[in-house]
Amino acid sequence: MDSLTFVAHCLSFEEVTEQPHFEKTSFRVNKKIFATLNIEKNSATLKLSEIDQSVFCAFSPDKIKPATGAWGKQGWTIFELDELKEEMVIDALSLSYCNVAPKRLSEKYNRD
Repeated sequence: MDSLTFVAHCLSFEEVTEQPHFEKTSFRVNKKIFATLNIEKNSATLKLSEIDQSVFCAFSPDKIKPATGAWGKQGWTIFELDELKEEMVIDALSLSYCNVAPKRLSEKYNRD
């Protein structure tokens, strides 16, 4: 997945804003970050639950990793976008959005 496609998917969710976040671009809902994009590395960092993080990391441990330190322990997970199937990234992105979005929005995208 390229960075333009990632941005398009992020912005497809309701009430998402795109804002700078240090050297990255952040995507927020209700003023909370659910994803960041590092365009230079073509990688994204997503906010996942501990269980979802472990599942994605186990599937592709060399391309999906917890962020370092406390951020990783809080569920922030790094995805190397050019190495992964688009469907997998979209699934993780949906989970990340639902983890941060207000219930009225997350219910629209929750696949449970």
